[in-house]
Amino acid sequence: MQIGLVRHGLTDWNAVGKIQGQTDIPLNEEGRNQARLLGERLLQESCRWDFAISSGLSRAEETAKIISSMLNIPLAPPDNRLRERRYGQVEGLTAEERESRFGADWHLQDLGQESDIELQSRGLVFLDDMWHKHPDANILVVSHGGFLAQLYKLVCRGVLSERIGNLSFTVLERKDDDWSPLLFNCTKHLLTKQS
Repeated sequence: MQIGLVRHGLTDWNAVGKIQGQTDIPLNEEGRNQARLLGERLLQESCRWDFAISSGLSRAEETAKIISSMLNIPLAPPDNRLRERRYGQVEGLTAEERESRFGADWHLQDLGQESDIELQSRGLVFLDDMWHKHPDANILVVSHGGFLAQLYKLVCRGVLSERIGNLSFTVLERKDDDWSPLLFNCTKHLLTKQS
């Protein structure tokens, strides 16, 4: 089993550095184009994907719709376990706004945000659920940067060392009782179009 993990395309809030969390912000045109670029890449690769699934927040759902349509694969109903971290009082704020209101250690304060452990737990439950329901399938999952960073911290054990970019692509493979990364945070599909 392989799971391809995709961070949704760019939104206007991403572009200005606002934390979105579970606020439902749509893709912008650049984000839609990024999704098409990943779809083009996946059409050229040998791995065949059986279906796609997303968090249901519109930026992830639209990214998944674009890619699944290009690959001509089904789009499963959304799964709330894939939603971005709930950031509470800091949703909608830029880094400067967060620090001016709550200080540089805002992320250590209880401002209504989900904990790393809560995020990792729902991510692992999702992966295990997919493994038990679809052990022979290759599944594309479209989710969010904060959620994916915590999932990678848990299952990739130390591989995570960089920001998860919009439309980055990671592939995990399930062997025996463990997940291992075959590809991590790859954005080559975006770089080739820019050069």
